Amino acid sequence: PSLAKAEGLRVQGCKGSRKIFLMKKTGYIFIIFICLLFFSPALSHTKTYIDIDSPSFRRFPIAITYFKDIKGKDNKGDISKEIFEVLTQDLEISGFFAIIDPSLFIESPVDSKSGNDNKINFRDWSAIGAEALVKGSFRFDNGNLEIEAKLYDVFQGRFLLGKRYVGKRQDIRKMIHRFCNEILLSFTGEKGVFDTKIAFVSDESGYKEIYVIDFDGHNMIKITNHKSIALSPAWSPNGKMIAFTSYKDGNPDLYVKDIIVNKDDRISHYKGLNIAPAWFPDGRKLAVTLSLEGNPEIYVLDKEGKRLKRLTNDWGIDVSPTLSPDGKEIAFVSDRSGNPDIYVMNSQGEDVKRLTFQRNYSASPKWSPKGDKIAFSSLAEGHFDIYTMNPDGTDVRRLTSNSGDNEYPSWSPNGRFLTFTSARGGNKRIYIMRADGSGQRQIGAFKGNQLNPCWSPRLQ
Repeated sequence: PSLAKAEGLRVQGCKGSRKIFLMKKTGYIFIIFICLLFFSPALSHTKTYIDIDSPSFRRFPIAITYFKDIKGKDNKGDISKEIFEVLTQDLEISGFFAIIDPSLFIESPVDSKSGNDNKINFRDWSAIGAEALVKGSFRFDNGNLEIEAKLYDVFQGRFLLGKRYVGKRQDIRKMIHRFCNEILLSFTGEKGVFDTKIAFVSDESGYKEIYVIDFDGHNMIKITNHKSIALSPAWSPNGKMIAFTSYKDGNPDLYVKDIIVNKDDRISHYKGLNIAPAWFPDGRKLAVTLSLEGNPEIYVLDKEGKRLKRLTNDWGIDVSPTLSPDGKEIAFVSDRSGNPDIYVMNSQGEDVKRLTFQRNYSASPKWSPKGDKIAFSSLAEGHFDIYTMNPDGTDVRRLTSNSGDNEYPSWSPNGRFLTFTSARGGNKRIYIMRADGSGQRQIGAFKGNQLNPCWSPRLQ
């Protein structure tokens, strides 16, 4: 099934509430309603609880209770446990919250699961150091799941946010990811990335194919079946297409996969290399590497494959273009100085400058969504590690230092995280980490090797 069959999203407003319809086309259609339970303009993200750009910010203490089962259908507690685990995981990954140990809760288990605002003793929660509180309830009946989730400010003893979600049992993670986005927005003024996806290459089928997973490694979907070698997935700015290289017909050709209609089209099949696609911010053009004139050089194509312009022209190999957020500059890899290094030029191929020096091999540059950093991999001490630097090549920082290669960095859409490939455990696996290198963790546990991860934009 295509990614579109797994998830297509439409947002519609309604009086006093918001409805989000989530449609699956795998034989049935289900609907997720997200309704704002209580809304006051005075509470509409006017207060920033966490200054995430402050160098001295502290993690915000938050307590998460097990949600109450209203219908009593969750006999083994599986739903309540999963809600708690996803909430805890998402908020921990964010790096902005300190989760209070449930063993410290003073409130009785019965009261703790209650969704009744009148029964909340904020003094008890304050006594254990909590400054925020998540409570909720759910109803599971005949395969349908309804979750009501609430967020409270413990210090001020007030309700902050409430959402109601309705869907199927298998939608539980999507529901909680969306609520965690709302929590982050309430406390930081910035939406989270908990409902984004990561495209990558895996050889678990015996071939290298493109797959997509949720940011936390769940819900893997295979989106190519070329039974060959597919490489370098690149999301379009609107999240509706993925460009990639495939050897399906023997030559490394460029394809664009429309994940809404589940169709891929070959857009470039010049003789030689057609590799390393990178979208311009307008979603109409791609920077790619072609070797149709002999030497691998960087060109601009439109998304139908029409060759618009050649940008580089030198004796070296020029590959791996990445666009700045405003589309005015392109960073790329070239060995024109001897070893592969990172260079930058304007979008017309002019004003070329070298950014990396004194390294044996630098590769895979990726420009951050905010335009303030370029991530790349570089060879040091016998293996590759992930680094970041300013767009002018200054302030180089090493983010990984594990045994095994760490390669192919890709930014989250808010620039707070990076995904990358690491061979620290033997096989190549997909990892994520915060932009400062902290919080490194493997996501997913799949067969074979995984590489070339590319983080999606916020899907539209």
